[in-house]
Amino acid sequence: MYFCLMINTIILGAGNVATHLYHALQQAEDVNVVQWYTRNLAPLQHFKNSVDITDDLSALKTADIYIIAVSDDAISNFSTRLPFEGRLVVHTSGSVSIADLDKKHQRGVFYPLQSFSKAASLNFSEVPICVEIEKKSNYTILKSLAEALGCKHYKVNSAQRSALHLAAVFINNFTNQLYRIGHEITESKGVEFDILKPLIKETAHKIETISPYMAQTGPAKRNDKKTIRKHLNAIDNDSHKAIYELLTKSIKETHGKKL
Repeated sequence: MYFCLMINTIILGAGNVATHLYHALQQAEDVNVVQWYTRNLAPLQHFKNSVDITDDLSALKTADIYIIAVSDDAISNFSTRLPFEGRLVVHTSGSVSIADLDKKHQRGVFYPLQSFSKAASLNFSEVPICVEIEKKSNYTILKSLAEALGCKHYKVNSAQRSALHLAAVFINNFTNQLYRIGHEITESKGVEFDILKPLIKETAHKIETISPYMAQTGPAKRNDKKTIRKHLNAIDNDSHKAIYELLTKSIKETHGKKL
């Protein structure tokens, strides 16, 4: 696929991923955000002086890459509604198959593997980009787009991307829920959750140099039965107790402790 030195892109969607991606693309050299589409223009009104915004699919301009950043369940149907064919259309999902994009397009995936919240700032150059393509010649432009953002990029297949997304749910979404439970526990006793933040940072920092297996500590790994019983007796919430028991069992099984 031929494209000029400037990569012209159109963003389709206005959620967390789309918003962070827009800011990153606007700052990237050799990238031009030609247009930003969303079905409801209200969230994009404060961007209208810096990019052409539209809520009309029939008004979409020509670009090198059309980036679909909508909810996973909406991707397939949305791609069928695009009023053109034969152009490079990618989605940004970790779990949706490349085949879910309408086959009238040149299909690809440009998956930024990160947690995105509109209220939280993010250094996009530290976000790994997982690239999947059907047409080999399209790899070059997606690779160039990732490099323009300053991101490391990885060529993956659907099975690998699905595995990464599943692993990400465990290490990000589930871990964040554990943070929330910890926050609830400290609040219930009038203790500052901030006291735990250095521990959170150190836990994340350790696995940069050693494996999660080697980094594991705590009463479950040591099989400190008295401490475990004390913790269980202190937990009033049945759901929290079940999580504690399940994770304790998992750690014991991983580290060969007698259950």
